[in-house]
Amino acid sequence: MTIASSIFFNNNILKVFLSLVIISLSNLSFAAGEKIIYPQLNWTFSGILGTFDRASQQRGLQVYKEVCSGCHGMRLLAYRNLKSIGYNDDEIKAFAAENSVNTINDDGEVVERPARPSDKFVSPYPNDKAARAANGGAYPPDLSLIVKARPDGANYLHALLTGYVDAPAEINVPDGMYYNKYYSGNLIGMPQPLYDDGVEYADGTKATPDQMAKDVTAFLAWASEPEMEDRKRLGISVMLFLLLLTALSYFAMKQIWAPIKNQ
Repeated sequence: MTIASSIFFNNNILKVFLSLVIISLSNLSFAAGEKIIYPQLNWTFSGILGTFDRASQQRGLQVYKEVCSGCHGMRLLAYRNLKSIGYNDDEIKAFAAENSVNTINDDGEVVERPARPSDKFVSPYPNDKAARAANGGAYPPDLSLIVKARPDGANYLHALLTGYVDAPAEINVPDGMYYNKYYSGNLIGMPQPLYDDGVEYADGTKATPDQMAKDVTAFLAWASEPEMEDRKRLGISVMLFLLLLTALSYFAMKQIWAPIKNQ
């Protein structure tokens, strides 16, 4: 076999292989069903000028604390980070002290102490195996980056939290599973977490499932990207500077080349 014919043969083999891969992926996508479309909400933090709603974030922290924290941790967030959403030092110390962490004393013994503002959010479980054992073998995901980790994260999370409905008559829901119209496959192991008046908001806001879902999503969106507002401000400043620089460069060019063009 010549070199040219060998290359031709290998290229054809490669084309056949790629075709089979594409067909397989297409069949897999078809088998998985249609893409789920989440309701698109108008979040305050969306868009180039978007900012976080501090009141909604604080309500969302309350929802996380009273509803979600029993199963889901936030290992990347420290208590002192809450200063960014409007809490003062005393409030943060009090909030942290409600939790306990294990530490080593001078004698090398493991002892418990109240959490400090510098500590990360305390996990509801001592380890991953305990988390799985408490949830039927499934590991409850950490929520630190949940909004960034899911496509269309904010709308996905809100839809998931509000998507619990009665299953159609033809669908059998096994014990320990629940029907959610916005979850892939529709069967989810997490029971419905939000109910009317599930929390009592300190600011008097009516705690409907939709409101609580919006608030906890706003809080988790901030936790996933706490530097978002600073990044957007910096981006706008850079764009304004570049526009100004472009205008100055244009007029400078006109001034420099005008005498030459007039010759």
